[in-house]
Amino acid sequence: MKHTGPERYYLVREDILPEGVLKTVQAKELLARGEVKTIHDAVEQVGLSRSAFYKYKDGIHPLSKLERERIITISMDLEHRSGILSRVLALIANLEGNVLTIHQTIPLQGMANVVISVETTSMGEEIRQILDRLQSQEGVKRAMIIGQGS
Repeated sequence: MKHTGPERYYLVREDILPEGVLKTVQAKELLARGEVKTIHDAVEQVGLSRSAFYKYKDGIHPLSKLERERIITISMDLEHRSGILSRVLALIANLEGNVLTIHQTIPLQGMANVVISVETTSMGEEIRQILDRLQSQEGVKRAMIIGQGS
């Protein structure tokens, strides 16, 4: 079943997670620690199918990883003109932000809503300054933080 609409997150105790999800976490940890070199080796070691790994890999992350990263989610209204999103992304990159996700709606009445998740660990500026810089970009009509992790 494909989920549509805004992403929702749940904090779930490990012992109630399905075995495939837990084994996906184990395989990802083996890869991250360099104990195995390939996904094939990782899934074989934990006893998981490659298809199950690919099904779950982007949706499960240890909470400790999320706690170490500073992630902000920014919602912006952009004019529907060529190059505006590209300039926004370049600004974020120049500020040492790492764009994790981008979701853009279909433009209506000359405006599109764009939601961007940015890992900000390497960024030197305060979040308020980042918002000010985004809002000063030509074609950005509104920018606001809608989510923030540590």
